[in-house]
Amino acid sequence: MDHESGHWRLVKIEGIPLSSKTAENWEQIRGFQARPDDLLICTYPKAGTSWIQEIVDMIYHEGDPQKCDQLPLYQRSPFIELFLPKPILSGVQEAKAMPSPRILKTHLPVQLLPSSFWEHNCKIIYLARNIKDNAVSYFNFSRMNQLILNPGEWNDFLENFVAGKGMCGSWFDHVCGWWKAKDHHPILYLFYEDMKEDPAREIQKIAKFLGLGVPELVLNQIVQHTAFESMKANPMTNYTTLPSSILDHTVSPFMRKGGDQPDKFQPYLKQYCRRVEGTLHSGSE
Repeated sequence: MDHESGHWRLVKIEGIPLSSKTAENWEQIRGFQARPDDLLICTYPKAGTSWIQEIVDMIYHEGDPQKCDQLPLYQRSPFIELFLPKPILSGVQEAKAMPSPRILKTHLPVQLLPSSFWEHNCKIIYLARNIKDNAVSYFNFSRMNQLILNPGEWNDFLENFVAGKGMCGSWFDHVCGWWKAKDHHPILYLFYEDMKEDPAREIQKIAKFLGLGVPELVLNQIVQHTAFESMKANPMTNYTTLPSSILDHTVSPFMRKGGDQPDKFQPYLKQYCRRVEGTLHSGSE
């Protein structure tokens, strides 16, 4: 942490920019002990993580929202590399105290994932979001996040984002790294846009991956409970239970639109996006 400003700095771990608090506690994260029945949810930051977390928790609780709403999402599904100011428990502490089966969250690129997840062959759900919406959402989150330096103007943020200089590094490397890993590990790779198009279909994919059945009535309950407007209004999922010294919702709400227009993007970024999309398409064939 930058003691003069009180903000986290970016520190590189194996070439990937991460928060200084994550870097300070890296040995705890690297040595994290996964369990065979853990489910890990992974995304690049602001790609729809909370959405998948809530869906999985609803599947585990057979579509009962009252069971899910007993605790905030960040306590039900710990963010393993997160170290917030005390007395808030770290993600590692929260996870250690949880009974199995655990739902865990990470934004780490594939090469930095603690090895115990691979050793125990843990199931992983990865959600990828198109770079345009992801960048806009990340920009607004960076504005409301009081633990990091203000991202400045949109154009400055965008240049750093495209160059992979933000937290968790390159969006392109992140989504491609996990895409390649799915060929060798039990990874369900989903797309945010598919989730928006047909949430019921994608929820059924998730349930099948988990080896669980979802009757139609339960499926409808999950779709309704995890709809964007429902989650945005739910204090157990919208992060308003965290103090404003961490997330300031007067600057920007944690959950904004569930999709942004690409008209903020300069022509050079549109060209970059076309190149990325072409690479991903050719790699998926």
